Amino acid sequence: MEMLKSAAKKAVGTKAVLRALNAHEAAHVFVASDIDTFLYQKVTRACAECGVPVSKVDSMKELGRVCGLSIGCAAAAVCR
Repeated sequence: MEMLKSAAKKAVGTKAVLRALNAHEAAHVFVASDIDTFLYQKVTRACAECGVPVSKVDSMKELGRVCGLSIGCAAAAVCR
């Protein structure tokens, strides 16, 4: 999580993370464990296809807080 907190460039939110993966910009992805199963599978499959490591975070609220948001966040990525 420290990697995400201190990252100079990051993608926040499911759509932004998927765009970063498609553009081969994502270096590491963080996914909240309490998101919808469909979204979780979509993000983790995209990471597997791109060979990007994935880390689970306990909650959307915690992931949003680490990203500097006052709301929850389903996924975030550290970008190159």
